[in-house]
Amino acid sequence: MCAVPVIIPAIDLKDGKCVRLKQGRMEDDTVFSDDPVAMAARWVNEGARRLHLVDLNGAFDGIPVHRQVVHDIAKAFPKLPIQLGGGVRNMKTIEQYVSAGLTYIIIGTKAVEEPDFVTEACREFAGHIIVGIDAKDGMVATHGWANVTDTKATELAKRFADVGVSSIVYTDIARDGMMQGVNVPQTVSLAREGGLPVIASGGVTDMKDIELLKPYGDCLEGIITGRAIYEGTLDLGEAQLYLDGK
Repeated sequence: MCAVPVIIPAIDLKDGKCVRLKQGRMEDDTVFSDDPVAMAARWVNEGARRLHLVDLNGAFDGIPVHRQVVHDIAKAFPKLPIQLGGGVRNMKTIEQYVSAGLTYIIIGTKAVEEPDFVTEACREFAGHIIVGIDAKDGMVATHGWANVTDTKATELAKRFADVGVSSIVYTDIARDGMMQGVNVPQTVSLAREGGLPVIASGGVTDMKDIELLKPYGDCLEGIITGRAIYEGTLDLGEAQLYLDGK
């Protein structure tokens, strides 16, 4: 399905700042920058081929909160693929983000609560829709990870295999922001069973994680990293060169 996965820096937006959370807890955040646009520029300068934006406030509130910041980043890097999640609950929001220049829109909570919404979105915005599956112990979590459902991550992925979804962003909540290593078995299992390219997220710590994921380039589209590149335990450029086989 995929050739070479790309390293995708995460820019998580909370109260106008670039932060990282631990296990999705809004109260457990670390602020890394007051200027998200400048942070985006840093990662682009270091070789990022794609950016992952998350409107954290939007994920909890159910509506876009950082629309202007997101638009500013998209305007600053018009040729760079950018994906965004958080607060995407209706077609109007998707249309506004796509019109602003974003390449991919991630549907998370809405995909669980109203699967038909994803199908409709894929029809209206072909090639622009990603489904975000956040899971704890293999079970899907919603509403900014506040609620753990009784839906299996693999079953949800299968539901969207043939409706036009571009890929799945899979996040292991227990590992996100904890620097404990990526959950390779569950990530690969989701890709194999779900039938869609997967973007791995949650727990990426250093080059060891990149080395563990590289053999699965046939089903991995990308690897999202946040705290590791912010704290310097992973060098973005080095990681991408390794995946490129250079």
